[in-house]
Amino acid sequence: MKKLLAVAPLLVSLAACTPPSHSPATLKTGAWRATLELQGQQLPFNFEVVSNKKGGVDAYLRNADERLLLDEITVANDSVDIALHIFDANIKARITGDTLRGEFVKNYDKNSRVPFVAVYGQTHRFEKGKDPNNVPDFSGKYSVTFVNDTDTTLAVGIFHQQGDSATGTFLTPTGDYRYLEGNVADGQLQLSTFDGNHAYIFRATKKEDGALNGEYISGKTWNERWEAQKNEQAALPDPESLTFLKPGYEKIEFSFPDVNGKKISLDDEKYKNKVVILQMFGTWCPNCMDETKFLVPWYNENHPRGVEIIGLAYERKPDFDYASNRVKKMIAKYDVKYDFAIAGTNDKVKAAETLPMLNKVVAFPTTIFIGRDGKVKKIHTGYSGPGTGIYYEQGIQKFNETVNELLRENLTSSR
Repeated sequence: MKKLLAVAPLLVSLAACTPPSHSPATLKTGAWRATLELQGQQLPFNFEVVSNKKGGVDAYLRNADERLLLDEITVANDSVDIALHIFDANIKARITGDTLRGEFVKNYDKNSRVPFVAVYGQTHRFEKGKDPNNVPDFSGKYSVTFVNDTDTTLAVGIFHQQGDSATGTFLTPTGDYRYLEGNVADGQLQLSTFDGNHAYIFRATKKEDGALNGEYISGKTWNERWEAQKNEQAALPDPESLTFLKPGYEKIEFSFPDVNGKKISLDDEKYKNKVVILQMFGTWCPNCMDETKFLVPWYNENHPRGVEIIGLAYERKPDFDYASNRVKKMIAKYDVKYDFAIAGTNDKVKAAETLPMLNKVVAFPTTIFIGRDGKVKKIHTGYSGPGTGIYYEQGIQKFNETVNELLRENLTSSR
């Protein structure tokens, strides 16, 4: 009996040193509301977590009608790591019951870390206003001017409103701001979007004459003022007039490595006597993402007609392996069958230097149409994606008309 009593204190001591066992945290399936802290403001967005066939979970980023699949989610102990689509970015957070708390990290920029919080079971985006009667109607089409300390940009704003719920977008000469979602609260229009790489907040109030005064916040530092006048005839400059060939040039010439390092040139046999579309893009670019989503099924259907596409990638870093891996990931995600080359970095001035026959590069994407004779026929700056509604449909129609016209052209000279 004495021996047993002597052992008892030792057992108590060991138990005190052993951490209590507990089950690993889980990422609950269902609706989540998240916020990013940007410039002292909260950018809200929504996502939904669903079970997948592998026994884990996926998620969908939600912006108005958009659903972006996030299918690389790792849950370990009490932490979750969410790879954000094709972008070189992650959300890393600690799971505490119904709350996630951590950071949104852009991996290519060591200084780009933004506080992130998400709460399970919440479905709203912005908070509702305190005065239910102060809900002016912002619906309509507007001529917009964005103003910062060094420049101004003309745009077209399109807003839709039902009750206090609002959606919309802005079309600019370099592309659109994709799917914006929010509400009208206490007289203020507030919209946001988060696509996994870009985080935008737009706010505006109405003046007595119906004009809008607004602010635009992007990321950790960028902000602009904007003004708008309702105008059903609002329009942008012709996107085929902004980038063009310098005098004396008729063709595009380059020799860039593909994702495996093999050189690609328009002089290659594969492209002779074909209509060729050059897509100047980057995997970091949301408008390029929209264009690629359109081009993938389009190419599969139209390639047999004598059409080739070459994606010219301009990535965040000059390192070939980095750029190649980013493009390879995009190819796998979208199951892309057309060709890609690593052309340079996303700096527009340096990008123009890689194709010195161009006057300048205004935007990513820029789409260059080359006829079967090897000559450049059209250069289209920017892209209006599905978030722009009818403008997206009109863009598809014009794209098809251009290619059909080039396929009908008589081949008068060889490459």
